[in-house]
Amino acid sequence: MTTGTVTVRGSLGKAVLTAVLLPALLAPVPAAAAPPRQAAPAHSTPAAADWTAPLSTRGRWIVDADGNRFRLRSGNWHGASGTWNGSGSADDDANHHAGENAHRIPLGLDRAPMAEIIAGFQEIGINSVRLPFSNEMIHDTRPVTDDAVTANPGLRGSTPLQVYDAVVRGLTDAGLAVILNNHTNTTRWCCGVDGNERWNASRSTGAWEDDWLFMARRYRDNKRVVGADLYNEVRRDVWDDPNWGLGDHHDWFGASQHLGDRLLTEANPDLLVIVEGINWTGIPVDGFAHGRPTLEPVRRLSHTLVDSGKLVYAAHFYGYTGPNHSGATGIGETTDPRYQDLSPAELVDVLNRQAFFVTAEADRHFTAPVWISEFGVGGREETGAAQRAWFENFVDQLVRTDADFAYWPLVGLHENRRGNGWALLHWDSAGHRMGLYDGDDWRAGAWTRLIGATGRTGPVATVAHWSMLSPDHGDFIASRRMRALPDWDSGARKAACPDGQRLLGLGHTGNHGLCSDVTAGPLGDPAGGHAVVRDERYVPPGGDWASGYSKLQCPDGHFLTGYSVRGAALSSALCTKAEPGGITGTGGRTVWFDRGDNRGGAPKGGDFAHGHYKGQCADGEYAAGIAYTGRIGSSRTPDALYCRPLH
Repeated sequence: MTTGTVTVRGSLGKAVLTAVLLPALLAPVPAAAAPPRQAAPAHSTPAAADWTAPLSTRGRWIVDADGNRFRLRSGNWHGASGTWNGSGSADDDANHHAGENAHRIPLGLDRAPMAEIIAGFQEIGINSVRLPFSNEMIHDTRPVTDDAVTANPGLRGSTPLQVYDAVVRGLTDAGLAVILNNHTNTTRWCCGVDGNERWNASRSTGAWEDDWLFMARRYRDNKRVVGADLYNEVRRDVWDDPNWGLGDHHDWFGASQHLGDRLLTEANPDLLVIVEGINWTGIPVDGFAHGRPTLEPVRRLSHTLVDSGKLVYAAHFYGYTGPNHSGATGIGETTDPRYQDLSPAELVDVLNRQAFFVTAEADRHFTAPVWISEFGVGGREETGAAQRAWFENFVDQLVRTDADFAYWPLVGLHENRRGNGWALLHWDSAGHRMGLYDGDDWRAGAWTRLIGATGRTGPVATVAHWSMLSPDHGDFIASRRMRALPDWDSGARKAACPDGQRLLGLGHTGNHGLCSDVTAGPLGDPAGGHAVVRDERYVPPGGDWASGYSKLQCPDGHFLTGYSVRGAALSSALCTKAEPGGITGTGGRTVWFDRGDNRGGAPKGGDFAHGHYKGQCADGEYAAGIAYTGRIGSSRTPDALYCRPLH
């Protein structure tokens, strides 16, 4: 996490720091007596019987299988993703971040028994662990050296993946939830211009997906492996930025959407699919465009997975970085403020804009839990007033928003109570532990306040789902049922609502749609059945609801759940058969949106077609038809919806 007192974790900071030296903090000093140890505060740490896997989501909350709120009170146990700095011999500890050599496995297994480390996690009150790995680790067949597992001799001769297996088993046997985190492509320290900038920086997207399917299937039978954090801190490489929705090789939205669906349909439908925002774009030089988008693009373009209730968004925040600051010192340092330079009010405004709006705004297409899966600060040796104030202020934000979180990191190394002090628990070469509650760590108060904060507990009621369809660059079929059936409009880009939802809104151009199950829940006939409509055959005599326009109307007893387009032109409407008695309303109304928005007085769902006119049926209606015109000058895009009452 840090090089001395200068953090190089979380963005481009490491790549652009030019001459940050390990300070005297790492130099040998005479042994000092440990201060009196404080008793850790009593926490309701979850034992194996305290929560029931798997996890899912209801609106902004994560819940367990019984529907009770499960707040991710997590920490990061790093090491399997790599600690080598990328130059010099990987066998030399000095060539590893802050001199901490993890030996390609979770840090600290050379110094303390795994059970002791895990007991330390429970002591400080966490209920879950984000466990980073690299793609290289999966395929690394070299056994770990004996000195890498000195304190855990039963792991001798194991490959890094086998050690990772044992750690997963140890954590889950102790009742902790585990979130798998694809942190890096290669087993080296993250996160700069290091070959790990994107999911496909050092391997193909196909190989990345294959690795994830392998990992998801590997732990499928362990129900306490609850989540897949798809990739860590997607950011710019030397030449190019990642993007959110352009449909190219660098499109993080498209890549994470595609993989998330594959994990749920091909590997493990129980997993939470966790998607981080974009960590950095642009060149960190004053006068050039640059910044940290984080989750801001989600407001305009959000994921819709084939299974509702499985999406979690994630974001990282460190005081030394900023909304437009890379975190660098020297080359790559700009005049932009760091988060720790902001006043408490400014910090809250920025955090809400970049991430917390996703949970704060209900009934939007983007509403989901947000997991702050990395944040942290230096411990005993951190004397900076700005750094300390930032941590206190950030903890206040986590408490105030009842947020899910994961501290970085849990485990560190020390000698004579000196070393890289970011971790909450440290072990020296003799196996002696230095803990958060030893009496000399200024973070103890803030951590106690965070881990013991009163937040929502108990049952969480089910909520309506609001889902965005975005067939911008290809099919966007969020229905498991339609995915299993033959292509219903070959050559067109098709969009379909998740099973159990109905189409309620369309964009005039841009081809975006809005789905929901609001007020009615699932309407589809359990026996199945659908119709693909390409003409006006189902418009009854005297029932012209859009005179002069072409109308694609569902047959009676059916409701709109999808559509297809060729270019910008509407190609067909997908109508799903309703269960008997599911829709009984008669008549209807035409909602025009060819010349402006027409979404009612207080529409839910959010802006699902940013920059384009939108039409939307009311919550108590269903869409039964789409109208368009083919007259000269028209692109045959949707102009109107036919909205009918449910009952």
